[in-house]
Amino acid sequence: MSLRERLQIALKEAMKAKEAERLSTLRLINAAIKDREIAGRGEAGDQEVGDPEILAIMGKMVKQRQESARAYEEGGRLELAEKELNEIRVIEEFLPRQLSEAEVEAAVKAAIAEVGASSIRDMGRVMAVLKGRHTGQMDFGAVGPRVKDMLA
Repeated sequence: MSLRERLQIALKEAMKAKEAERLSTLRLINAAIKDREIAGRGEAGDQEVGDPEILAIMGKMVKQRQESARAYEEGGRLELAEKELNEIRVIEEFLPRQLSEAEVEAAVKAAIAEVGASSIRDMGRVMAVLKGRHTGQMDFGAVGPRVKDMLA
């Protein structure tokens, strides 16, 4: 079952169960996917957004909400921070399990070995392999410097 189908099923279940907050978050996810599809229409015809792209969209949504929650907490708006954290929990239901530090380290080493990377110039190829295999499972913003250190 595709990620899009899982989202649609969850949306219907949330409607039936009258779970307003969950329904709102699922609708936000669907809106973000539709926005990406509309933005891509002119480029490559009417292609649907695939699972890897949906994972990337949802990963970005989680990051945005983490930043918002942090800002709300610093501003003393705990009820808004809690709302953001609840949205994160709903989004994360559809994301794959995050890799542990050891698993990230092993994945980076495997990607470096696979592309035969020997210098910082090969970083793009290493990151491409990691993004192809581990989209949604690791924070590429944090992995980038780690790859850079290993190649330096």
